[in-house]
Amino acid sequence: MTEAYIYDAVRTPRGKGRKDGALHEVTSVRLSAETLNELKRRNDLDTTLVEDVIWGNVTQVMEQGACLARSAVLYAGWDERTPGLAINRFCASGMEAVNLAANQVKGGAGDLYVAGGVEMMSRVPMGSDGAAIAADPTLAMQSYFVPQGIGADIIATKYGFSRDDVDAYAVESQKRAAQAMAEGRFDRSVMTVRDQNGLPILEKDEYPRPGTDMQSLGALRAAFEAMGTMMPGFDNVAKLKYPELERIDHVHHAGNSSGIVDGATAVLIGSKEAGEMLGLKPRAKIRTAVKVGSDPTIMLTGPVPATEKALKAAGMSISDIDLFEVNEAFASVVLRFMQAFDVDHSKVNVNGGAIALGHPLGATGAMIIGTALDELERTGQGTALATLCVASGMGAATIIERV
Repeated sequence: MTEAYIYDAVRTPRGKGRKDGALHEVTSVRLSAETLNELKRRNDLDTTLVEDVIWGNVTQVMEQGACLARSAVLYAGWDERTPGLAINRFCASGMEAVNLAANQVKGGAGDLYVAGGVEMMSRVPMGSDGAAIAADPTLAMQSYFVPQGIGADIIATKYGFSRDDVDAYAVESQKRAAQAMAEGRFDRSVMTVRDQNGLPILEKDEYPRPGTDMQSLGALRAAFEAMGTMMPGFDNVAKLKYPELERIDHVHHAGNSSGIVDGATAVLIGSKEAGEMLGLKPRAKIRTAVKVGSDPTIMLTGPVPATEKALKAAGMSISDIDLFEVNEAFASVVLRFMQAFDVDHSKVNVNGGAIALGHPLGATGAMIIGTALDELERTGQGTALATLCVASGMGAATIIERV
């Protein structure tokens, strides 16, 4: 089977996902196109050679509707023979784009792909697509649907993580992100977003709050307690599914949950032959890429079975992985991952994560693969595993090996 290599990865800074965020004036298609063209510029890329552009985005309505991938290709001025595919696996959409591209290369269906994603959460509000899992009463009742924040609180309750535990994790995420930014660890991958006059709009991640401490987080009210306890209340729905829970401890809030942001990312993936033809040096090999279904109520436990499946497919054990990127959808998700595999925090999200940096839904999965690659190269380590929990109960994981 043909090997699939990562030749480059680029991302925008993450902008606050509000009307006063730096990227709010930029449309989804324009930000996508700017990211594609930065990848093209950095690699002197002949776009006629790109088999497909696979683009993840979650809320596929309004300006993010239709086939945003193809729209971005045309907006970027790429050769019209370059097609585009828009995909949606919720929070793992960007990772799924990378994984699908890698599997296409491995299977011989083309030698060169661009994969990534975008989410403009300040412009296209999360949930504005009216997902059936939440909006259709029959499906919601069948699946014991509760919002993700309730699921995160269930994980904390079920696996014994206190309010102090999740807050301490969040403080550490902010600390690590601040150190990474100060030391320029993201500089290789982060591009500057410019306006139509070429003036900088955003040059670095806007969301981090480096002054965060336990006291400031302790002052925040639990974000999901009201929706959990208000009659009839999602807590009661959850306890129908999990009757062993006497109560649900509501410990999550905005400070220990992923940030709402805008952002985009693009990854160049190809065969060895494609790299040689273009004069590009591969940076990493994609060892394996997997996806799983998981409990749709608790919803956020997918990283554990996805990691188990990825390790089995690669013929590896958890000790063979040097570095982990586990998307910080909520603090309890990462705490549960470390607990399940007995992985030390010193190997997990070493440059912070979505609690500090933000989670642009359709882009994050590809972003954390790029972050892992940069860190492998910075430290000289060999292998990394990136994984995400996924809405409605799924998980995805990718293992890369530095070349």
